[in-house]
Amino acid sequence: MVFVQSLKDPNWIEAMQEELLQFKLQEVWTLVELPNGKRAIWTKWVFRNKKDERGIVSKNKARLVAQGYTQEEEIDSDEVFAPVARIEAIRLFLAYASFKDFVVYQMDVKSDFLYGKIEEEVYVCQPPGFEDPDFPDRVYKVDNALYGLYQAPRAWYETLSTYLLDNRFQRGKIDKTLFIKKDKSDILLVQVYVDDIIFGSIRKKMCTKFEKMMHKKFQMSSMRELTFFLGLQVKQKEDGIFISQDKYVKEILNKFGFSDVKIARTPMETQKALLKDAGGEDVDEHLYISMIGSLMYLLL
Repeated sequence: MVFVQSLKDPNWIEAMQEELLQFKLQEVWTLVELPNGKRAIWTKWVFRNKKDERGIVSKNKARLVAQGYTQEEEIDSDEVFAPVARIEAIRLFLAYASFKDFVVYQMDVKSDFLYGKIEEEVYVCQPPGFEDPDFPDRVYKVDNALYGLYQAPRAWYETLSTYLLDNRFQRGKIDKTLFIKKDKSDILLVQVYVDDIIFGSIRKKMCTKFEKMMHKKFQMSSMRELTFFLGLQVKQKEDGIFISQDKYVKEILNKFGFSDVKIARTPMETQKALLKDAGGEDVDEHLYISMIGSLMYLLL
């Protein structure tokens, strides 16, 4: 999506305005003059279509991102680590839910990183296309984390985990993105992957209470049954939970131009000796790494 074109599209303008409204509601920043000796980090708009499990566009999303790669360690940021759920943990979560015969639900946080406070003094340029006409040369001093900043994942995770722990959740001893709440013989499991949260309990009442609890603190989407997560298509039936990666397979085949190739049992001739092709063309290293990474994720 070209930025100039997006400014002519009412749907994308609305999406950008919705993003900036969240900034205002969460008091993310303050417009100030840039102090001497400080520099402002550039910002840019990132556009994407949010799709459902069938690949149908459900919403246009515009996200304002700080170009955090220009940040300097120990100047603009310090500790930036934040745990992220692994795909193996998601599979185990679904397997346990199937064994216990409970429904898994999903919610996502609107502009999740905006809830995390940052300690460092950081300034960013005004959003392209939405500069203040009265103060075009001013910058924003950032109080809450912003997408693209190195501090964002850490700040969001600390905000969310603190809130859950304050509400009688326990953090997983091995998986730090898993949170557990026990109520006598009942248990509620919550798995966090950045702004996506999946959860389930034998008693739906606990799930409903969790939804209400999250809405008190954050701007959340409504609770819905999990059908698609991290490339996994999920079908929850009476006889168990079934997962597949058909959509992900089609996406990577299309991405690398293999959607129309012939099917073979092995990727190459098994009896052919491997010899160095001195006159061959060099392989695109980045493309090769991307292909291998996609296949590894598929096989996890």
